[in-house]
Amino acid sequence: MKKKDLRVNLRNLQLNDYIQLREAMQQVYTSMNGLHWEEEQIQELLNIFPEGQLCIEVNGLVVACALSLIIDHKQFGDNHTYTQITGNYTFNTHNPNGDVLYGIEVFVHPDYRGLRLARRLYDGRKELCENLNLRVIMAGGRMPNYEKYAKELTPRQYLNKVEIKEIFDPVLTFQMSNGFHVKKILKNYLPGDTESLEFATLLQWHNIYYEREESTINVSKTTVRLGLVQWQMRTHHSFDSLVEQIEFFVDAVSDYQSDFALFPEFFNAPLMAPFNDMGTAEAMRELAKYTAPLLEKFKSFAISYNINIITGSMPYVNSKGNLQNVTYLCHRSGLVDEYRKIHITPNEREAWGMVGGNEIKVFDTDCGKIGIVICYDVEFPELIRLQATQGMNILFVPFLTDTQNGYMRVRNCAMARAVESECYVAIAGCVGNLPKVNNMGIQYAQSAVFTPSDFAFPTNSIKAETTPNTEMTLIVDVDLDLLKELHNHGSVRNKKDRRCDLYELRIKPQEED
Repeated sequence: MKKKDLRVNLRNLQLNDYIQLREAMQQVYTSMNGLHWEEEQIQELLNIFPEGQLCIEVNGLVVACALSLIIDHKQFGDNHTYTQITGNYTFNTHNPNGDVLYGIEVFVHPDYRGLRLARRLYDGRKELCENLNLRVIMAGGRMPNYEKYAKELTPRQYLNKVEIKEIFDPVLTFQMSNGFHVKKILKNYLPGDTESLEFATLLQWHNIYYEREESTINVSKTTVRLGLVQWQMRTHHSFDSLVEQIEFFVDAVSDYQSDFALFPEFFNAPLMAPFNDMGTAEAMRELAKYTAPLLEKFKSFAISYNINIITGSMPYVNSKGNLQNVTYLCHRSGLVDEYRKIHITPNEREAWGMVGGNEIKVFDTDCGKIGIVICYDVEFPELIRLQATQGMNILFVPFLTDTQNGYMRVRNCAMARAVESECYVAIAGCVGNLPKVNNMGIQYAQSAVFTPSDFAFPTNSIKAETTPNTEMTLIVDVDLDLLKELHNHGSVRNKKDRRCDLYELRIKPQEED
């Protein structure tokens, strides 16, 4: 039969498929005396769990099948036999409230192998597992070629050679290529399986979309809306004038139901103008006196406008009298978190006497885990990698750059971090000039949201960006489910494929700031 003449259809099994099903199964299990399911057993499976029984027909003939149950893993654990899982073939172990989709059968007629029909069956199972919100798919995988190697290899040694592709096993090789991993080796799993010497592997596939509990409120979002503020530096003659401009932008991005508002680094620099006759370090310490009242305004806006606000960055004098660069995360719930810039530029150190913070962390929000770093920090990949290992999905980077080459350092490094750490990166900066503020004369920025680089994302890894050097906002939706797909099924998997056997990153214990 020519492939171009084939008509392939994946569907749910019906009882009137039984005769074709039995004939196909007898051809598959010739080494087990033509073992097949009885019609009454198929009828019972269709009665208790019809959506779990799949088949593929080719030109109207059933040639492949996958049968499943739902079980409660706590009832059976990892040490079990096929007879126990199937309730001695009665299927009374099926539990609609269980957490595991357990595969009890999958086969393809020998005459139709090479068409990747088993892959279609497993894709159907994965979709079913996701749609039913089940935690994992599990199955006992036969080892049909083990009989040939049993005299020279233990089951574990055989498995290791299959994993590194020194040995081909028609079941295990296929399962591993479909995202299943071996959890353990089972003994005396399937009586009569002489090819496997009654050994089997307990295989498992994790449903990355599984949610332990359903809730009608406070459900974690999968699509998150970001509101970036590209802030125009301008003269403000009073604290209230600056606050009025802040509220304008918070109002603007919240009107679009944004989940986050991101302000730039040192956006409050106009308040330094009255101190221009002082030294730059002294003027920055005077600016630090506005940080606490500004934080109170941001906290109020976060609650009243129902939006999480990353406050840009502001100078802060810590308990030791050291000047630091700090940003706050004002949650719309009223909670406040802070991050202190870790990597201080030579100019910050020499002009203002700033010192770096020493705490690396991510923040839990109502939109998942986020990270925040400030400007120069993003140029250090180790820092962002450590945040990514803590589960960060979105990285926010308030920045301030005066020249285009300085901006390009921030931009290029932010784009690299999105690829390396498989996350979204949002950067927001200031534009314009401040002629009456020393060390803050000019600014250059093009705010943007960057993505990883794979088929699900823009080909240039730029989700959206502003017009350079123009005051504006940028409203961007990011899909967290795409990150889950990337982590587990991406063309490359930077987070998973690190050679932790050769190198490692770790956070050293530090004293508090």
